[in-house]
Formats: sequence, structure tokens, C-alpha cells
Amino acid sequence: MEKISNKLIWFVLICQFSFAQSQTIDSTRTPSFVRGQITATNNGVSLIPTFSLGKPAVLFDMNIGKGRLSFDPMIRFGMNGKPWTFVFWWRYKLMQQKKFTLGLGAHPSVVFRDVSVTNNGVKKEYLVAQRYFAWEASPTYIINKNASLGLYYLGSKGLTKDIVQNTTFVALRSVLNLNLSKKFNLGLIPQVYYLKMDEKYGTYVNATLNLYKKNFPVSLNAIASKAIKTKIVGKDFLWSVGAVYNINTNYNKLK
Repeated sequence: MEKISNKLIWFVLICQFSFAQSQTIDSTRTPSFVRGQITATNNGVSLIPTFSLGKPAVLFDMNIGKGRLSFDPMIRFGMNGKPWTFVFWWRYKLMQQKKFTLGLGAHPSVVFRDVSVTNNGVKKEYLVAQRYFAWEASPTYIINKNASLGLYYLGSKGLTKDIVQNTTFVALRSVLNLNLSKKFNLGLIPQVYYLKMDEKYGTYVNATLNLYKKNFPVSLNAIASKAIKTKIVGKDFLWSVGAVYNINTNYNKLK
């Protein structure tokens, strides 16, 4: 755990230094950006789409940065106000070419779970925080402005002994943007993925649909995941639908 914590500290320090440098170098030509989504959904789906909250949730996804470096917090709450997941991504575009990109990232995260404890015949509910550290790599080949194909790798380490210690998630995915009409666009992200959690593993298919109206901040979102073959405990099929408020702003630093 100490090694993981030291790596996390160094990663955060390096990212903060790089971000400060990116603000200083070429600040007149490289705009900063703030993007984000606020989603209200009937079923909060996890970062790994094998799992879900199983109840309505509000999801906050932000993307704040400059140039190739960004800070991408993901905050999830149940509709009852209870926290579910806090994920604090740092991401960097290591390669950014016309036809190929390679992104790297890492994050500390906290997952909250309800735990029942009976003491002297009295049952009480407690909210317990489970801590993880994770890293990712996302090579992507850009076919054209409306289609891309890529791999996504996510690894994580549990920082407490009472949770899954090692997770590996590998997905083959494509991103398609379809013009339905002059006013509406459809985003489709199908993927097939392999998931291993300690000694258990499985394969799954997943698809995400996003329906956008041009120049309108609210969109519709739908997610479905199906297990092909798995030894991991969870639902064989899960789905969610939601309404999304989109934020997208670029700006230059004022002098």
C-alpha cells in the first residue's frame, strides 16, 4: 500500500507541474477548456459497466484542462443523496496525431458501500468508504471524423484488504457519430470486453447510445450490458436510461 501511495503522490505532483507548465508555455494559442455532463438516470452504471448502483443516480462528469493534460473528476450520488463513487482522473494525451491518439491516465477513487452491523441485537447501517488506485491506457485509431476504433485498458489495485485487490479491464470499442437529420445526431459506442477481478473473470458486450439535438444542451443517454460468459457475481444483463445536461466551453487566459 505504501508503494501505491508513493506512486500516487509522485503522479499528482508531476501532473500539477505539467499543468502549470502548459499554462505558461504558448498560453496565447492553446485555449483552456471546461467540459462536463450532469446525468440523471434510473440506474447508475459503474465505470466498469458490469456493475451498477441498482437505483436512480445523479452523475457529475467534468473535464478541465489545457492542451494535452486534463483533470477529470467523476462524482456519483444516489438520488437519495448518498454518495456512491468519487473518481479523480488525471489524463494526458501522450500522442495526438491526425489518425492516432494515445491517452494515459491514473486516479485515486473512493467507492461507498452500505454495511449492516448487529450489536447486542440492534442492527445499524453504516456507510463505508473503500479506496482504490487505478491506471489506464487508450490507443485509438481515427478512421474519419465520424468513426474511430480503439483499445481501452484499465487496471486497479484495492487499497484496503476487505475488497477486490486486482482488477483488469480490457475493451475493444468503436465510436460512431451518425447524422440522423439536420437537427439530430446519434452517438453509438459498442464494445466487447474482458474483466478479471482477482481470480474470477468474464467476457461481456456493452453499448452506449447518445441522442443529441444540435445547439441544444440536453441529450438522451442509454446503456446496456450483457454477460457472454462469466464467473463474476453480478447481473447477466443491466441497462439504464438518462437525461444529460452538457457543458462545453473553451476560453483563453485574460491578461
